[in-house]
Amino acid sequence: MIAKKVSHVLKRPGLRKDDPTYEIPVAEDLVTEPGIPQNPTDVDFYSRQYPLESQNIAYTADRAWVWTVYSPEEEESHLEHERLQAPLVNAASVSGDIQPTVKPTPGKNVTEEIKTMARELGFGEVGVTRYDKRYTFQYKKKWVHYEHAVCLAFEQDYERTQAIPSSFAEYTHFGTYRTMSQLALILADYIRSLGYHAQIHSPNDNSAPYIPMFVAAGLGQLGANGQLLSPHFGSRARLMIITTDALLTYDKPVDYGIHKFCQVCQVCVNRCPGRALMRDKVWWRGVEKNKLVYERCRPVMARYSGCGVCMKVCPVQKYGMKPVMEHYVETGAVLGKGTHELEGYNIEGKGYFGPGELPHFNHDFFEIPHGRSEDVLFEEFKQKLQNAEIPDGPAGDQALRDFKKGVEDILARPDSDSMFAVMPEEA
Repeated sequence: MIAKKVSHVLKRPGLRKDDPTYEIPVAEDLVTEPGIPQNPTDVDFYSRQYPLESQNIAYTADRAWVWTVYSPEEEESHLEHERLQAPLVNAASVSGDIQPTVKPTPGKNVTEEIKTMARELGFGEVGVTRYDKRYTFQYKKKWVHYEHAVCLAFEQDYERTQAIPSSFAEYTHFGTYRTMSQLALILADYIRSLGYHAQIHSPNDNSAPYIPMFVAAGLGQLGANGQLLSPHFGSRARLMIITTDALLTYDKPVDYGIHKFCQVCQVCVNRCPGRALMRDKVWWRGVEKNKLVYERCRPVMARYSGCGVCMKVCPVQKYGMKPVMEHYVETGAVLGKGTHELEGYNIEGKGYFGPGELPHFNHDFFEIPHGRSEDVLFEEFKQKLQNAEIPDGPAGDQALRDFKKGVEDILARPDSDSMFAVMPEEA
């Protein structure tokens, strides 16, 4: 055991409103910088020249494919969530146009009132920052109205999360979305009662990758698993934002030591069933991060109840940031690493995999449609032409009509779609 010298001790609010202050020691050898290393010039460039687009728009082909591999039980669960969540997504989509119910008190800063109400409603992490339009999805750019972002994280059930990957665990994922969406409607009404607008950015119809703003608000740092690691529950939470024109004070990014800790830990990288997480950090769109390989992640998520192994095996999720960092300071080791308690998981149909063990998938397993549905349809049509599968005459004319109908059906679909599996951070 090698004890570590402490650089600083972070003091954060307790998980619940009346809980004691949560103190997190950060070892000297884990110190980097508050927030996340980035090159703002590069972030600006990519946001202008290559703006991000929602999975709802850019990945319609594999989103359609996903429904073809669900089991009957999973399909029923997803359709039920779709039915229950749709009114909440619709309410969020028009929330920014609802007028405040009173005139605001001139010059009054309402940061603490909003944070207190959010905590009373049950949100475990609340922070305030500027809504960073550089990350806004292209199809949402005209939708976003207000400058200030209230970042809200809602914890999902601990016991069910530890059953990842399974339908049992997926249930709490869906249930958390519905609960927090309902609570956000209440919080938005409260903000309007203070005299300000409130626009709800739904967790099921995202306006942007939210993690950069949560990091800016001091609510955690980006982990090697591509998820926000926050103090109390790591990545065992769902994220959403309410933007407003209220008079607010911004929080500041914090160095929790996560960037270097994740490079020491590497449990999620080693345990990923699809080998989708990169061991070393790279620069991506102006940000230094452990990049997710989408094509390795998506096929596993689709077939195994949203997977989530990278969430399950994260020690910060399992034990909380305070115990994990205290253990590292005392021993120089990662709490739970190498144990079945932290690293073990079951894959339906393949069995149990403990530390050092991974499931095997053949090459065909990772062959899925990529990009937009209309592009895939065109490539299929082009392939038929190259293979001389489309004859002249009436049969060929019918093939052209079928192709036209397929494109029209795709274009008729709404841009917004509340049913999607949330990928780790892709900003």
